[in-house]
Amino acid sequence: MPLRKIFTIVTGVLGLACTPICATPATTSIPPPAVVSVTTSLPSARIQKTLADYKRWLRLVERRDAAAGLATAVVIDDKVVFEGTIGYADATTREPVTPTTVFRLASLSKAFATALTGLLVNDRKLSWDTRLIDMLPYFKLKDMQAADQATVSDILGQKLGLPRNTYDNMLEDDVSYQELVRKLDEVDMTCGVGQCYGYQNVAFSMIGDVVLARTGDFFYHQVDKRLFYPLGMSTASYGRAALESSKSWARPHHASRHGWVPFEPNQIYYRVAPAAGVNASLRDMEKWLIAQMGGRQDVLPTALLDVLHAPGVVTPGELRATPWRRARLTDAHYALGWRVYKYADETLIYHAGAVAGYRTMIGFFPKYHVGVVTLWNSSGPTPSGLMPMVFDDLLGLPHVDWAQIESDAKKPALLRAKHRKTPSKRRH
Repeated sequence: MPLRKIFTIVTGVLGLACTPICATPATTSIPPPAVVSVTTSLPSARIQKTLADYKRWLRLVERRDAAAGLATAVVIDDKVVFEGTIGYADATTREPVTPTTVFRLASLSKAFATALTGLLVNDRKLSWDTRLIDMLPYFKLKDMQAADQATVSDILGQKLGLPRNTYDNMLEDDVSYQELVRKLDEVDMTCGVGQCYGYQNVAFSMIGDVVLARTGDFFYHQVDKRLFYPLGMSTASYGRAALESSKSWARPHHASRHGWVPFEPNQIYYRVAPAAGVNASLRDMEKWLIAQMGGRQDVLPTALLDVLHAPGVVTPGELRATPWRRARLTDAHYALGWRVYKYADETLIYHAGAVAGYRTMIGFFPKYHVGVVTLWNSSGPTPSGLMPMVFDDLLGLPHVDWAQIESDAKKPALLRAKHRKTPSKRRH
């Protein structure tokens, strides 16, 4: 696969200071974060080196055929300073990935759900403390005393007290979302509501039902109206039909001895739209990243972002999940649709997603107003090591080949991808 497009936009932005962030905290029962009031500029020379290194690493990924197709961007001070694409949206037809090729976002979708909820809280349509039993007649837990106390923030903050990924296996076995949320009272709870972390897709998606109950409008209509449209995310959408009607869309691929093979997207996790239903292009996600870093105050004000990004329940398992996490992270929490890490003692706001044939990652350092987003349409894990390599470069840390693209050359990356266990959607 020849290197299709690697664009770099490096302008005077590299020498500019970031805009200070100053705002009154939102009224909420969620503990406020330690707000970074003034951002710090990274050295211009270090940024330029990082972008040059990233371009080289992407060429290595392409040379090793480690992804069917990939799109990625680096954003600094509300400007896209690097945009790169490699590979194919469809390896059979050789349609290239472009910055406007639409991918499934998988669990990156959760941040859209929490942002919409925050806007409705600002509108006083509901509150973070709104009880689920007051909104959803069907809602029950095995411990009904706990169910009486469960709130909107508990489902969005992954602290409902249920075992991790409750009913994802049944969702994958084609049981409907509507049936599954009505069976939550059959599940033994692992802790009291609000007391421990348990990542959910099915239970998380009850926020869609809450939005309908409070606004009289469908969840995805509200996201389109309140987020996609005002942010100019012109190719963003929900659902398989919308994905496949896009002008350019990335087919999912699996590895074979003859190369990457495209297959049909499945419908499973589209059925829990708030948790995993968004489709978007790299250009869309650049705009989303800018908004999440405070660059679109007209849509997502800092006071709301401070709530969304506030560390919530502790997630110690994240410290051991991958080699780069084990080496770089010293603290990990779940916020509201986001993970909050201490990465080499710097605050990193992050999330990843995976669904059959798609992987996604997004992360940013509020202190430096710098972020990265990466989307790829194959099951291989190699690209997941690129983002921490970029982070290390930006922070001036010692270089580590987290993606294993500079060594481990004995076996082609495509075959390594085929024989490694691919993380399931449930891991994210």
